[in-house]
Amino acid sequence: MLENLKIALTEAIEDEYKARATYRLILNKFGAIRPFVNIVESEERHIRALMPLFSKYGIALPEDNWVQRVEVPASVQEACQAGVQAEIENAQMYQRLLDLTEGYPDVQRVFLNLQSASQNNHLPAFQRGAERGTAQSDRGRGEGHRQGRGCRGRRGYARMGLS
Repeated sequence: MLENLKIALTEAIEDEYKARATYRLILNKFGAIRPFVNIVESEERHIRALMPLFSKYGIALPEDNWVQRVEVPASVQEACQAGVQAEIENAQMYQRLLDLTEGYPDVQRVFLNLQSASQNNHLPAFQRGAERGTAQSDRGRGEGHRQGRGCRGRRGYARMGLS
């Protein structure tokens, strides 16, 4: 049972590392565009949610080496489309990992929260961006600006409860 937990936690954090690295590289290439600028922060929170579980169960935390392993899409629209696919796969992964972690309600709670954020917040933001083929830049708008059109539409992230 502990071996399944190790497999599940490792796969989960590797997937979150990969997403964070990908979204950071997209921001480096295209600038501070939404939803990437917001979702990369969310991926950081996802990683921080998983880390204590490694410590609690005495499992070594994998090193994050994803920056060297991901490729940046050629356009913002391709990046949004890749985001859609990544979030669909992320939700499917968490569903599968829930089966591996029966008997660990704390782990399952974290997995369910991360899966929910992916499906209810990240996926719709990327879908809107892929449909429009554009993203919104936050350059020159000051910190905290959450309005405007882009991959996420007209609603502010704060009101969406993005996590």
